Amino acid sequence: MTEPLFQKSNLRVLPLGRNLDDLLPILAKFPVKIVADNPDLIISHGGDGTLLGAERDYPLIPKCALRDRRRNPKCPLHDEETVLRQLFAGQLDKHFLLTLRAETETGETLTGINDLVISRVNNPCTAIRYRVWQDGKLLLPQTVSDSLIISTPFGSTGYFQSVTKGVFRCGLGLACNNAMDGIGFAIVPETSSLTIRLLRGPAVMAADNNPRLLELQDGSEISVTVSPDSTPVYGLEAFRCHDCYLLRRNGIPEQTPTTEVK
Repeated sequence: MTEPLFQKSNLRVLPLGRNLDDLLPILAKFPVKIVADNPDLIISHGGDGTLLGAERDYPLIPKCALRDRRRNPKCPLHDEETVLRQLFAGQLDKHFLLTLRAETETGETLTGINDLVISRVNNPCTAIRYRVWQDGKLLLPQTVSDSLIISTPFGSTGYFQSVTKGVFRCGLGLACNNAMDGIGFAIVPETSSLTIRLLRGPAVMAADNNPRLLELQDGSEISVTVSPDSTPVYGLEAFRCHDCYLLRRNGIPEQTPTTEVK
């Protein structure tokens, strides 16, 4: 059965991202209305960062994530027109992405669909010291590390993976970057309520690629939960296609330099 969203006439679509001149002529082939506000659907055209920014600026509005072909070569199955045809026919899978919500004791908040990161500030010779509680029970005793990453499954292919060399599919992941006592990571249920107490700072907290940072001092406490609301995103199977990834990583064969190095 076709998604009700795609049964609407004059579906209001807001394209966001880079190289939109490549995307707009393709969108013109479909019976949708390109708008600048009040969209029914947002198409993020770029990379992961474009999707993160789209969610930050337009939270909870349905989204389709497309990579732009100038920087992201595509496999034969996932060119833009093919993916858009499947999208508007209601044939793409819909995923609901978890949203992390962090709040300080002073009421400042940050949200992210990728990860939250608490990191040291300025001096590369110092580390941060913290403890973490899960649902009121001590999860991580005093830990000394460069940073603490709290990740969603969607975000686990980023910073979390670079620290742990692994990803996960459900729950929340905590990774301690360069922890002195060898603590690596923990996976907890997504229903968990986490409390982080900064024992020694200063530190900053970041969410996704949000340029806004929260400054944290010794004794700061941060609560982290999963928001009850989640954003529907279409087409992640194309956006995260492994064949497309290999083309991005290794380059297109015909574009590989053939000049012999002497």
